This record gives sequence, structure tokens and C-alpha cells, in this order.
Amino acid sequence: MTAALQTAPSTTDSSTSSTNETAGNAVPLLDAETGEPLLDPETGEQLVGVAAPEAVAILDPETGEPMIDPETGEALMAIPSATPVEDSGESVSAAADFKDAVSGQSETAGNMVESLDAMALSIGDMRISIWDGLVVIGVIIFVITLAWIATKLCGSLLRRLTRLDDTQRLLSEKITTIIIWAAAFFLGIDLLGIDLTALAFFGGAFGLAIGFGLQKTFGNLISGILLLMDKSIKPGDVISVTDQAGNEGFGQIRKIGIRAISVITRDQTEYLIPNENLMINQVVNWSYSSRDVRVKAPVGVSYGSDLNLVEKLLYQAVDETDRILDFPKARVNLMGFGDSSVDFEIRFWIQDPEGGLANIRSDVYKRVWNLFAENNIEIPFPQRDLNIRGTEQMNQLVEAIVQRVEEKSDKN
Repeated sequence: MTAALQTAPSTTDSSTSSTNETAGNAVPLLDAETGEPLLDPETGEQLVGVAAPEAVAILDPETGEPMIDPETGEALMAIPSATPVEDSGESVSAAADFKDAVSGQSETAGNMVESLDAMALSIGDMRISIWDGLVVIGVIIFVITLAWIATKLCGSLLRRLTRLDDTQRLLSEKITTIIIWAAAFFLGIDLLGIDLTALAFFGGAFGLAIGFGLQKTFGNLISGILLLMDKSIKPGDVISVTDQAGNEGFGQIRKIGIRAISVITRDQTEYLIPNENLMINQVVNWSYSSRDVRVKAPVGVSYGSDLNLVEKLLYQAVDETDRILDFPKARVNLMGFGDSSVDFEIRFWIQDPEGGLANIRSDVYKRVWNLFAENNIEIPFPQRDLNIRGTEQMNQLVEAIVQRVEEKSDKN
């Protein structure tokens, strides 16, 4: 407010009604230059007055003459201060509004509310009653319910938008959820009319708790959003999972949550991996750009086998096994000549790595075994020939052993 003030003259010819009206509209006066409260030079009390079109000199209520600043010798000029607001000591102003509304509707209910409001705890200038607590709990329940319903409705609408793929839909749901709950928080603060200055004492401790206690939580939240934005990890992908013993397995991503992703392996073990770990560690995603996965199965045959027939039978085993793709075509390679076998390797493609790699490799091996058995193809195993060279010491040892054996035979 920039309007100036003037004091109401208390001359002998002023009417009583005019004086009462003036006193009723009076507000504290501030110095026009410094903005500090104006004090009566004699009594030291703050001067009050009523609004005037512009800054005016302050008149002495008794003489009607302008009051002079004793330090500068100039007339005292005045502007109004902000309209004073009585501090009720209420930290939750909404509780008082609800109390007035209930009292206006029912006298009995108003008395009950007055009783609840009378039972209060005062901490400095802050006063908290049982009625305040009930109002806060009610508003919190209302806001949480409203936010939950809004989240469900937005999720349902996003699922109906067929133009969005699964990753874009999930990312949209997460961003929408964050916005809704943030809006719900501020809506609750507004409905309660909470004076946040009453909580200033706890602001530093609360900020410190956010910085340290929730650092990982917010890190995982941001990491999950970034993973969805760049689509490097998305629901349905197959990634490598390593357990605490160091054994590597394959798992399919079921869900990307706020804190962690859920990965289910072939043995139905569900791993919860923090989103931040996927951002800073190396991850093998078998279905990042394509779901096609190549599987290798080494096979060895004896040196006396017909290699052309072996190659034909290996291709036949691949063709007669389910889950193997026709394109890209399978490949049988001669890898080398080993110590006891001719080494081949079958390379074929599948499109469902979440179905497992060991089981499809097992199916191929079983078919190879049957075909080799039908066509008399031998699968070799390591064999060793032991040749002992004769020496004088060896001959003496052999003679001693033979002599002892003969002696035992004669005794029997």
C-alpha cells in the first residue's frame, strides 16, 4: 500500500461519529523515507492514522499543528504500514476455518469441535490441538486418495493410446505419477493452510535427511527414467544376471520400478537390481537391438568318420529341432583336428532367449546322438596308451614281484 496516512484531528468541533470512524480505520504509521515505525516523541508509542491520498504531515491531535522531528527540525511525514494481522498462533489455519463452518451448521457439533480444539499443545508461538490433528489426517487421506485415483485414470488413458510403445507408455506413466504426487503435496499444503514458517526450525534437518538418507532413492529414480528415455533397458528384454556365487544366468525384465528393476530367471528366481547399478555397470542385453540370439554347440567325431555325412546329419539335427529359426540359416563349421576327434561346431539362431539356451542346446545334442547312432558315427572319448620302457631296475622289480607271487602260490 502506497497511500499516505494522516491522523484524525481531535479538535473541539469534531463530531463524535467522525472521531469513532477515524479511530476504526486507523492503522500504524511508517516513516515515509525510512519505512520504520513512527513513534510519538513524547510518549514513545507508535503513531496511528487513517489513509490519505498522499504522504502528509502528521498533525498534533491537541493543537492540529504539524509535528516536528526534534532531530531534523522538519515536519514528520507518514505512510501506512501493512494492515496488521493478529497472530492466532495457529499453525494450521484450515482447522479454524473448518471449526467455524461446523459451528455454523450445528451448535452441538460446534461444541464438540470447541472441546477438541481446547485440548492443545503449545510450542513457542505454535499451538497444535487435537482438532488440528484430525483436520490434517483427514486432508492427507483425501489428498492421497485423490492422487491415487488420478494416477490410475492417467495410467488407463495412456494404455489406450496405441501410438505409444511399451517403453514410451511406461515412461509417460512414471512422469505423470511424479507430477500428480507433487501436485497432491502442494494441494494438501494449500488446503491445510499450513504456515510453513512454523516449520522453519525443522527445515535444516529435513534438508539434511533428504540429502543423505534419500540420495540413493532419488539416484535410482532418475536412473530408471534415463534408462526408459534411451530405451537401453525396457520390460521384456533379456539380460545376463550374475548371482552372488558368480554364476551367470539369463533373465527377462518384468518391471522397471521407481527403485529397481525386476528380473525373472528360468528357475523363476526374481532378482531386484537397483536402477543405478545398470547405469554404472556393464550389462549384457541380449535383445537390445534385435531378439535374435546365436547359439553354439560343439560336436566331435572320430577320425574314421565320413565328414560329409557328419555335416549332413548335423544340419538335419538342427532342422528337426523346434525353436530354431530358418533364417538366419544355421551353419556347421569344421573347427579343427583335436587330439582324439575331428571338431565341428553347430551355430544356429533362436528368437526367444527368455525360453532358455541350455534346453535348446540339449535338444540339438539329443537329436545328434540319435542320428549318429543310426548311421554308425562314433563320438570318441579320450584314450591313452601306456608304454613302459625296460631298464635294469625295472627288470629287478618285475622279477621280485613275480617271485613273491610264485611263493604265495606254492604256500597255497
